[in-house]
Amino acid sequence: MSNKIKITFLGTSDAIPSARRNHTSIFLNYDAENILVDCGEGTQRQIRKAELNPCKLTKILITHWHGDHVLGIPGLLQTLALSGYNKILYIYGPRGTKKYIEEIMRIFKFVGKYEIKVEEIVSKGKFFEAEDFYLEAEQMEHGTPANAYNFVIKDKIRIDKKKLEKSGLPLGPLIKNLKEGKDVVYQGKKYKSKELTYFEEGKKISIVLDTAMNPRIQEFTENADLFICESSFGTELEKEARERMHMAVNQTASIAKKAKVKKLILTHISSRYEKNLNQILNEAKKIFKESYLVRDLDVVEV
Repeated sequence: MSNKIKITFLGTSDAIPSARRNHTSIFLNYDAENILVDCGEGTQRQIRKAELNPCKLTKILITHWHGDHVLGIPGLLQTLALSGYNKILYIYGPRGTKKYIEEIMRIFKFVGKYEIKVEEIVSKGKFFEAEDFYLEAEQMEHGTPANAYNFVIKDKIRIDKKKLEKSGLPLGPLIKNLKEGKDVVYQGKKYKSKELTYFEEGKKISIVLDTAMNPRIQEFTENADLFICESSFGTELEKEARERMHMAVNQTASIAKKAKVKKLILTHISSRYEKNLNQILNEAKKIFKESYLVRDLDVVEV
């Protein structure tokens, strides 16, 4: 079995934090990859509460540069420096990200140094690819440059270890050929790939935070195993949501249904609903049954 994707919701509030909800931040772990999506104020304390190690961070993805999504960046960067962070930190974000990171480095006098590489993602598609997963982005509509992100684990052909052991074929370079779907010959005997392997379907995590309703969201999130989306406004405030370039929860749930995602996670919750969270959740469930509303430090595995 492959490693699972573990997602920790460090902050789940909207623009104004509350006693129960911190500013937005999502921590995604897969194997040795640790990706922080947005870094609102207070994120590094939430990292500690979740018993995560900030020095294991590999990438930061910024959806947009509104304060509630980025005000935790200066403190986190300083903590990494003081903690002896010894990797290259990759920061990805929409247009303007390089300028903003440069300003942060100019304004705050950091103690300690490590390498930071910043890349602006200004068009649709893949922007990072590893052997077994890739990251892709799509532009959103929020009155300022904004991106949505997909984390996608690729489909794989995996070795059936029990069948391999019974076959007598030793571990070695021939295994690579089997995983590539090729039959192999060893000591005069033919071993068929399809008899010693199995297909493992990939996984897709879609993260769409602050944005107005737009036709690109459905295509971008199509068939996602997990669709994480902002839910700042109830159905009754759909007009206000549109004016503020957000989505109402009924719109979020409708996209989930049309995109045929497996599960919808509602986050970026307004304090106006804190005493009646079931309103938001039930409105979503009426349209898309597999809807769930998260709280700070909730963990979801896929």
